[in-house]
Amino acid sequence: MSNLTQKFESEFAKFVGSKYALMVNSGSSANLLASFALINPKKKNYLKPGDNFIIPTTCWSTSLWPLVQCGLKPKFVDVNINTFCLDEELIEKKEFKNAKAIMNIHILGNSPDIKKIADFAKEKKMYLIEDTCEALGSKFKSKYLGTYGDFGTFSFYYSHQITSGEGGMVVCKTREDYEIIHTLRAHGWDRG
Repeated sequence: MSNLTQKFESEFAKFVGSKYALMVNSGSSANLLASFALINPKKKNYLKPGDNFIIPTTCWSTSLWPLVQCGLKPKFVDVNINTFCLDEELIEKKEFKNAKAIMNIHILGNSPDIKKIADFAKEKKMYLIEDTCEALGSKFKSKYLGTYGDFGTFSFYYSHQITSGEGGMVVCKTREDYEIIHTLRAHGWDRG
């Protein structure tokens, strides 16, 4: 990681309104780091194998699979036909009450009522990851997508909004989360 990358991380965090941003090689890896941060024993109230997470039925394998690799169990929720995103009206159903996390995916720049989902997650003490790989620059109300949850993930793949050829970014709100994803990016080392 060079000074240019660190400057990009800093400017990206400022642009989206997040406290921390960490560059990775892809949006897929951004999802991987955010997912593995949730099960890291260094994290307060970390998730354990067998814990459930909510994910929309319209999703990418790179949004679903990292959480499954963590030993977590998916609970699929249908999407709203107007947005193709998680139907926020359905997450309060009985079959989802034991979920510990939500993986929300902002499809094609669209968003569900992410404020409602974030408030629900906070009330139920659930973690929220926003896969924002297809929605960089999109807002809900006056706030950028990717900043409502505990983690927001972004992709700079050539077919997305901005590109670095490849690459991705993870944003988060707390120093604890930043240190965990920073260490995970470096295969367990805390470089720099």
